[in-house]
Amino acid sequence: MKQVSVLKFGGSSVGTIEKIKDISIYLKRRVENKEKLIVVVSAMGKTTDDLLKQVEKITDNPDVRELDTLLAIGEQNTISLMAISLNDMGVRARSLTGIQAGIRTFGQHTKSRIADIDADFLNDQLDEFDILVVAGFQGYNENLEITTLGRGGSDTSAVALAAAIGAPCEIYTDVTGVFGTDPRIYKAARQLSQVSYEEMLELSALGAGVLETRCVEIAKNYNVPLYLGKTLSDTKGTWIMANTDLLEKKVVTGVALDRDILHVTLACSDIGTNFVEELFNQLDRFSVNIDMISQIVSGDDMNVSFTCKDTDRNFLNQILDSLNDKFSGIKYSVRTDCAKVSIVGSGMRDVSGVAARAFRILCSNGINFYQVTTSEISISYAIDKDLSEKAVILLCKEFNI
Repeated sequence: MKQVSVLKFGGSSVGTIEKIKDISIYLKRRVENKEKLIVVVSAMGKTTDDLLKQVEKITDNPDVRELDTLLAIGEQNTISLMAISLNDMGVRARSLTGIQAGIRTFGQHTKSRIADIDADFLNDQLDEFDILVVAGFQGYNENLEITTLGRGGSDTSAVALAAAIGAPCEIYTDVTGVFGTDPRIYKAARQLSQVSYEEMLELSALGAGVLETRCVEIAKNYNVPLYLGKTLSDTKGTWIMANTDLLEKKVVTGVALDRDILHVTLACSDIGTNFVEELFNQLDRFSVNIDMISQIVSGDDMNVSFTCKDTDRNFLNQILDSLNDKFSGIKYSVRTDCAKVSIVGSGMRDVSGVAARAFRILCSNGINFYQVTTSEISISYAIDKDLSEKAVILLCKEFNI
């Protein structure tokens, strides 16, 4: 029986026809090595950005259903070209849109989530074809409308497909693997040969941009072996997997930076209202993910603080306006000049003094923070954006990242 693998290639990897041809040659070799492949691709290069620019010439508030229909074009262009290239080389290949691949979704347009995938159909197709080229980033909802999965959607598509058919997943991009931090900020950063699902989840959620949280969650939940490497490179990449003894020896695995956040503080003088419940209901309704949540109650006053992505600013403004209309005595502030710096490591569970070292190195270098949150394996600091890269470098040096 032939081995089945899922491979994903990002937009920069398929950015030109020549790159598509080069990848096709590589895929043909894999097929000749007795493999069956599902290949997930993104839109070519800056195609998605170009489509959004066309929309901006019409309106700054497009209908999200129509926006999904438009943005799905990018991936459909790539799958057709890739399948044409493979067939021209004598490889039995078929392109599949998200709908054709049976990727059913739920939730809001432009940020839908995957409900299930028709694995039986995919396996039947793999009996007939050597390679299925699937459009990432898209699916269909209960109304048979095209939906898109939001940021990192193609990675999520790939891992979900791998989970559905019980295959490993290889994600290829323009980086060689997972580093302890962004090497563009800290040039001495080392690449990790292995990282646990748990640590990768924290790094992704806290701002490390190589993989989106959703795809790592799926890999962890379904135990999908996940590999991140550079397209058509001989350099070894990074495996994301369950914990090993080797991984547990390192106290701090990485330092993450998220510059694209908003820090929100709300104050309500009447704690008898259902203010907090309504706030979180609204955040859920608009699918706004929040982090660094804190709540302080003093007498009749209540303060709630959290961070969210800057890309959710429009949704946040709608939520704040709604709360203002519904409750009296609310004051709020939104900071846009902040960043979140986080240290992550499974070894922090068993080693004391990590927080003290981090606090000391930041404070002694004049870096103040206005909110701190912790989990079992991470510590996050909200700080001024213009000091964020300095903080990353200091923490990397302190913990030998």
